[in-house]
This record gives sequence, structure tokens and C-alpha cells, in this order.
Amino acid sequence: MKIRFGILPALLLAGATFGAVAQQAEAPQPQLWSPVTHEVVQGDIPEIRGIAADHVLPASSWTVNQAELTGLDTLGNAQFNADLLLFGVFGVAVLFALFVMINGKAKLTHGFSGKLVPRWSKTDVAVHWIGAIACMGLILTGLVMAAGRFYLDPLMMEARWQGLVNAMVAWHNFLAFPFIVGALVMMVKWAPKQMPEACDLAWFKSCGGYLNFGSFKGKHPDAGFANAGEKLWFWCFTLFGLILIGTGLVMMFPSLVSTKDAANLALVLHLVGALIVGAFSVVHIFMATIMSEGGMECMVSGQCDENWAKQHHNLWYDKLSRS
Repeated sequence: MKIRFGILPALLLAGATFGAVAQQAEAPQPQLWSPVTHEVVQGDIPEIRGIAADHVLPASSWTVNQAELTGLDTLGNAQFNADLLLFGVFGVAVLFALFVMINGKAKLTHGFSGKLVPRWSKTDVAVHWIGAIACMGLILTGLVMAAGRFYLDPLMMEARWQGLVNAMVAWHNFLAFPFIVGALVMMVKWAPKQMPEACDLAWFKSCGGYLNFGSFKGKHPDAGFANAGEKLWFWCFTLFGLILIGTGLVMMFPSLVSTKDAANLALVLHLVGALIVGAFSVVHIFMATIMSEGGMECMVSGQCDENWAKQHHNLWYDKLSRS
């Protein structure tokens, strides 16, 4: 009996202890007890992992330059940036198409002579198309990357949209390298022919002779190898093309910059460069293929019609004919 009475209290004590342990084990362990670590990633925002017991985050030595962030405020309105890029390409295309419909083409006054004059070398033509095809691909893939989430994503299944945008990013990065090669060769090789001349201001005053109404109709201003409009396009392409190349490399290889402010600035400059190069590219394509009769032949065969040379680049043709 003594043994039985001794076992009973022991069982009761053991049961109570087991219940307390079980209750403690079932109770949720709050994350407040998790250790706090402060990890600073090079060139990025410090990460806080875990929650302090007193809910006070540890102080960080990482500081933000508020003045620079204020200047980068445009990053906050992605929809506006996307719409601006779309207008820079499609909006300009629509406006220029309307202009051509109202104004008409700039036709050759004396028609085609049938005699071709050498203008561009085979190397020039090849380099132009390497850079031009890559540039068009970069514009289209860039538009999908920038504006697709607002206009394509809602119309597609999530998996398909992710597949599309991943493909666009891959193609954008791939096309960057032939664009860099073509652009840099054109910039260096063609720069001597794009220098300002005395006739450039007069060319702008008469709008290049492309307007078919009023006092502008029938005017063919003097121009050398490149007219003032082509020079404007070349130097805009050179300036903003270099900006696109530099900022694009920063975004492809983030380790090239040491701060997040620099990375954000690169993104803003890339958007500005894309807007200007995209809009000018549309005008350039319209001028070469539609507006200027006989202009496209120059970058297909490297030759131009004699009457085209006389009408649009008379000073260059006169110098060529004398040599």
C-alpha cells in the first residue's frame, strides 16, 4: 500500500509537469526573440533581418543624399515615363506621317537622271546597318520593358508576360553590343564630315527645301556632304548615344558604380537618351524612306542619283565633279 500511495503522487506530479511542458511547446515562439543582425550590402540599402525585442531598429551609418534624390523624383512616376517613351516613338511617327500627308514628299525637281554617284563605301553601309538594326531592336525591346507592364501585362497570363519580358531583357542586352560597335565606328569615322559650315544657318532658315508651300516651295539651299539637318541628327546621336552606351553598361554591370544614387542617375539618363534617340530615329527613317525622294538608295548601294546630289548636296557634288 505504501508503494501504491507513493506511486500515485509521482504520477500526478509527472502528469502536471508533462502538461506544462506540452503547453509551453505548443505556445508560439514570437519572432521578437530572434537575434538581430545588421548586414550592409556594398552599394545598396542595408538589410535588417530579425526584429529587435524593443522594436527599435539599429542605427545605420548609410546615409541618403536627399538633394540628389529630389532631383531623381521622376523615377517615382513609371507610368508617365512609359507614356513619354511611347510618344517619342509612335507619337512622333504619327505626327510625321500627318506632316507628309499634308506637305507631300520632297521630290526631285528634274527627276532621276539615271546616273549614279558614289557616296558611301561598302564599309560605311555595313556599319550603318549593323548599328541601325541593333538600334531598332533596342528601341522595341526597351519599349516592352518600360511600358509593357502597363499595356501588355493586363492582357496576358502572368507566366506568358514573365516569359515575354525575360526574353525582351535578354535580347536588349544582346543587341547592345552590335549597337555599341556600329555606333562607335560611325561616330569616329563620320565625324570629320559633320563639322559646321557657313551654309548651315541658311539651310535651317529655308527648312532644308522640304516644305512645299509658301515662300519655302522650290527652294534648295546649299549643303556640303552633310546638310545641317543631318549634322544635327549626327551630333544628337553621338551625344545621347554615348550616354545610352555608358548608362546601359552601368545597368548591365552594376558593380561599375559604388552608390545607389549613381545607379538611379544612370537609369534617368538612360531614359532621357532613349527618348531623344528614339524620336530622332523615327524622323531619320521617315526622311530617308518617304520624305526625300531617292534618299534611301544612298544606304542600300552606297550610291545616289546625280540629280539628288545636285539638289540636296550641291556643294559636295561640285567639289566631287571637279576632283
